[in-house]
Amino acid sequence: MSNKTYALIIAGGVGARMGTDIPKQFLSVFDRPVLSYTMEAFQKDENIDGIAIVSVEGWDHMIDAIAKQYKITKYVGNCLGGSTGQESIYNGLRFLKSHIDEGDIVLIHDAIRPLVSKTIIDDCIEVIKEHGNAVSVIPCNEVILENVEGSNTEADRTIPRSILKRTQTPQGASLKTLLEMHEKARKEGKSYIATADMLLGSGYKVHYSIGSEKNVKLTTQDDLDIMKALLEVSKNER
Repeated sequence: MSNKTYALIIAGGVGARMGTDIPKQFLSVFDRPVLSYTMEAFQKDENIDGIAIVSVEGWDHMIDAIAKQYKITKYVGNCLGGSTGQESIYNGLRFLKSHIDEGDIVLIHDAIRPLVSKTIIDDCIEVIKEHGNAVSVIPCNEVILENVEGSNTEADRTIPRSILKRTQTPQGASLKTLLEMHEKARKEGKSYIATADMLLGSGYKVHYSIGSEKNVKLTTQDDLDIMKALLEVSKNER
């Protein structure tokens, strides 16, 4: 029997950099919460078998309501996030452990990347099936400067773009692999920024899957404007 694939959407952030009163994953864009777009992207993909959410404290009922209103039938529930992104992911993995098999694939995705495409999701799944893990990436097209040691205002050299990739989400592996990494990190007291970082720190080679400039992460008000513009273009094309 083939393994199933689940999306673990991390909606545990408070969005301080956005400068809003509510978490940015619940901001309204064209009269819909951002999270509804993210959930719908995975709902529509036939290769996704279930969707779980890691929630900000006090917003769990809102997530249930969003799932109901937007007919997210693959929604299996939500759990409370932690004080860091790493803790939030670990809480989500433990939640999934009671619902899925350890060999099932888990795609960890930022709730604030609502425009993730079917192409990105499907390629991530295929790379995991072939190599054991996958991280969505895009090329680094900008010139990257390295600060002069001890300075944050001047540079003395560039870093070649050809050796760099910019990571996005989804990032994933089997539930077994992800849980083992997180439990080892907790035991050793190690902190990681993202799943890609933890994979490398755990001795794995990271395998690339397709990303996109359109897979924008909503960090600032400018990002919200970009999301609205991309939705308008998509609407006009349809």
